[in-house]
Amino acid sequence: MKSDAFSYPPRGLSREEAARYIGVGSTLFDEMVADGRMPKPKRINSRTVWDRVALDIAFTSLPDKDGGLQELLERSKRDGQKDSATFIAYTPKA
Repeated sequence: MKSDAFSYPPRGLSREEAARYIGVGSTLFDEMVADGRMPKPKRINSRTVWDRVALDIAFTSLPDKDGGLQELLERSKRDGQKDSATFIAYTPKA
């Protein structure tokens, strides 16, 4: 692939790149695609590619080890609504 002056991550990833992107090996990645935890690939002519954005969405949907992130987000949302009236902004001294 020809490089250009712009710096941006590729949108389409090969199987190996997609597996590495989410931090697993190719065999486990194949299992995750087969059982629906990861998205199916797209076809571009003869190439098989995974959409990086779809991988991000699927990865975010995976359960946390202890369910901690979802619980933390829900608690933060509840606490934010409850404590929104007591928010004090930091103002540095001149």
